[in-house]
Amino acid sequence: MKRHESMNKRVQQGNVDLVFIGDSITQGWEGRGKKVWAKFYGKRNAVNLGIGGDRTQHVIWRLDNGNLENIRPKAAVIMIGTNNSGSNSPVEIAEGVEVIVGQIRKKSPDTRILLLATFPRGADSQDKRRQVNQKSNTIVSKLAEDKMVTYLDIGPEFLESDQTLSKEIMPDLLHLSEKGYTIWAESIEPTLTRLMK
Repeated sequence: MKRHESMNKRVQQGNVDLVFIGDSITQGWEGRGKKVWAKFYGKRNAVNLGIGGDRTQHVIWRLDNGNLENIRPKAAVIMIGTNNSGSNSPVEIAEGVEVIVGQIRKKSPDTRILLLATFPRGADSQDKRRQVNQKSNTIVSKLAEDKMVTYLDIGPEFLESDQTLSKEIMPDLLHLSEKGYTIWAESIEPTLTRLMK
């Protein structure tokens, strides 16, 4: 709640062109990703709306309770769902993401949405939660039929050729290293630049 309230205070100041919405992986732009954030987003009036532990339902609540109040960003980057993968079905996760997209569309109709596939997790493709994420991503990708929503799956950029995750990219096989954040930023940059014009 403390972080949620601090984010609300920040957005109420206005001057926000870009928001990143998500869980601890997004919040990590302020940790291991700090230098990368400064390089790519430091001059873009960007706000990090990531909170560790959040599932889709938490983000839904936050967006209805101040995280987008009084701002109309040019673009919103969404990456959420991995914390749901232990307790929700792929369909339920996708339904949550669809609500989040709908909230942004309603609250800020001119905001372009960059909807990212939930990142891969676990050691390899046999990881159960990675499989849940992959199935929900397949459903979520259909939300890009709306011209204001662009779906992008950068997951393969984090993986080795045999589909394993390296601890150099994700030290705990879930959260990104500085190198992982560099891959994230570089992978979305061409799309993000286009959406923010």
